[in-house]
Amino acid sequence: MQLVKVGLCAFGMSGKVFHAPFLKEHPGFFMSGVVERSKEDSKEKYPDAVIYRSVEEMLANADIELVVVNTPVQTHFEYVKMALNAGKNVIVEKPFTVTLAEAEELVKLADEKGLFISVYQNRRFDRDYLQVQKIIQENRLGNLKEVEIRFDRFRTEASGKQHKENPEQMGSGSLHDLGSHLIDQATQFFGYPEKLFADIFSMKGNEFANDYFEVLLYYPNNLRVRLKSSVFSKEAHYAYILHGDKGSFLQERSDDQENELVAGFIPVYGKEWTKPLKETDGILNYINESSETERILTSSEAGNYMNYYQQVYEYIVFGYALPSPGYEIIQNMKIIEAAEKSSKEGKVIHLD
Repeated sequence: MQLVKVGLCAFGMSGKVFHAPFLKEHPGFFMSGVVERSKEDSKEKYPDAVIYRSVEEMLANADIELVVVNTPVQTHFEYVKMALNAGKNVIVEKPFTVTLAEAEELVKLADEKGLFISVYQNRRFDRDYLQVQKIIQENRLGNLKEVEIRFDRFRTEASGKQHKENPEQMGSGSLHDLGSHLIDQATQFFGYPEKLFADIFSMKGNEFANDYFEVLLYYPNNLRVRLKSSVFSKEAHYAYILHGDKGSFLQERSDDQENELVAGFIPVYGKEWTKPLKETDGILNYINESSETERILTSSEAGNYMNYYQQVYEYIVFGYALPSPGYEIIQNMKIIEAAEKSSKEGKVIHLD
């Protein structure tokens, strides 16, 4: 099996949970280097990875073919550009960049150098997202009319993460953080909208970056898609609500991969590794082909973040489709910037 050598730009929560375990367990990848500016936390589990004290130092290692930029969003542009100029392919955490202009510049640079950028949109591999995708593809709900996608939390106190909560830092706040997931899912399900209206602000007060948003996307055929997030949601909502002219589907946010990885679960290559569902996590109420109403409690199938890295590997080795390429995620950045403008000006924004 061809081996792809990878460098990891940080070993915080993202590196420890979402990247390093999969790079270790996937037989096609080798974590050659990791950046830890002062610590050596990676040594215990990844003794073969060389520890570097800066991204610049790691990029000087010519053996690294692929770089994972998993640093705060405010550094993405700098580090992705640095990696591309060093001749490395790049996986970059979401949100892609702080601004649309930065994303467009990086995609152009990658194209000029014959390299790729893939944005780590891991929520495409959540069990709940995959279940909704399946229901839409089966067309059991008929013509969809109204869809709501939510990502709520109950975090009423400051987290201490300045790059996410400081209103003075561009790219901070829930719209870039969680909104990048919801916008990506909407565009994957329904494509690029015609226009949007947004309400974005901080429920915790002006000293914090936005922690609440509602973005209404307008699609052809009278479809409305509402994206919402709040940090004052003690009781969980259904994460996905779909209404069509033949029925409705409600889906819980039931994927637990992140919590399991934090708890120390080891992902397994080539098979399911997460805990099975103990209860149903969805409701399908629709009119079947016999014109009879059916109400079914549904159970989603397991998701697997390993499939993201498998797709990246298959792209490198076999030329298959690259997951969430940078040029595709540019449309999500356009929606984020349009939503900011809509909220600021209090009006509907038409999209290109």
